[in-house]
Amino acid sequence: MKIVIFGLTISSSWGNGHATLWRGLCKHLARSGHSVVFFERDVPYYAGARDLYELPGGELRLFSSWDDVRQTASADVRSADVAIVTSYCPDAIAATDLILSEDRAVPVFYDLDTPITLARLLAGEAVPYLGPRGLRDFELVLSFTGGPRVADEFRDRLGARETRPLYGHVDTDIHRPVAPQPHYRADLSYLGTYSEDRQRTLETLFVTPARARWDLRFLIGGAQYPETFPWSPNIYFVRHLPPPEHAPFFASSRLTLNVTRRAMAEMGWCPSGRLFEAAACGAPLLSDDWPGIADFFVPGEEILIARDEHDALAALAMTDAELQGMAQRAYERTMNQHTSDKRARELVVLLEQTTSSRVSRQQHEEA
Repeated sequence: MKIVIFGLTISSSWGNGHATLWRGLCKHLARSGHSVVFFERDVPYYAGARDLYELPGGELRLFSSWDDVRQTASADVRSADVAIVTSYCPDAIAATDLILSEDRAVPVFYDLDTPITLARLLAGEAVPYLGPRGLRDFELVLSFTGGPRVADEFRDRLGARETRPLYGHVDTDIHRPVAPQPHYRADLSYLGTYSEDRQRTLETLFVTPARARWDLRFLIGGAQYPETFPWSPNIYFVRHLPPPEHAPFFASSRLTLNVTRRAMAEMGWCPSGRLFEAAACGAPLLSDDWPGIADFFVPGEEILIARDEHDALAALAMTDAELQGMAQRAYERTMNQHTSDKRARELVVLLEQTTSSRVSRQQHEEA
């Protein structure tokens, strides 16, 4: 099938979690024989940190304004089987209108930021990537978040017909066990863009343990960290790691920390792709707690949970054998359930089911 995607970005992994996920999905969709076209507005802050210029097995269409690309987008949508609009796509509403006006491709919405979407709705705020009809016109809504609330909230608040989870995943071509590198060596590492709503948890589970264990080396990798961040002499920093550097970063960590954004943690069932990336690289996992985490990794066996600095310090005191045994179990779980190729197959099944249901409904209406 031909799949057209209107997204935030796939060309730059700087400061966002969308690009890495789309790269893994699109690559494995193409390997399975599907045609993928990705439309991305060419904005300066992604262009300045671009780390992908061509979409392997697909087509990347960068454009400066919707007016410039509308005719091309219209032609692609007319020949597509499925057209997907994503959260935080700057042209989401215009793309939705185009897909509906062509009335050819099955319209799908993929919310990679479900907790943020629902938090804004609950606060009475506008959601810039949703038009006045919400999700009513989409045949399928995919959600990066699962759990018991999402489908009901999307149906009741936005009119969604069918909502299914499509969780994060890891591209094992990029994220895999590799030799550790001295400049990434860390007793505890953390990889993530700076976020104010993660800061308190990061200070509790990372900064405080660093100040308690001056004999250990701590490492942060990410973008947008302010000068006011509470650094200490044993906390080292790497500014923005492109995906090819993730594997040596994680492989050089005795233990790596995951901190979930507040809205994601409160809703639950929203695993960060970083969890799967780190596990695929063989790094032992330490994470904050949130509802549903046990559906992805077994606490105490495949992942360690830290609710305060004492839990983090206890994790750092574990033996290498204990940590490596846990890392091996997390690696096996990830290879079995959370890889990009498996997620791409899940997506294809969902799209085929939706396409079949649409055809059946249209035939029934015509009869």
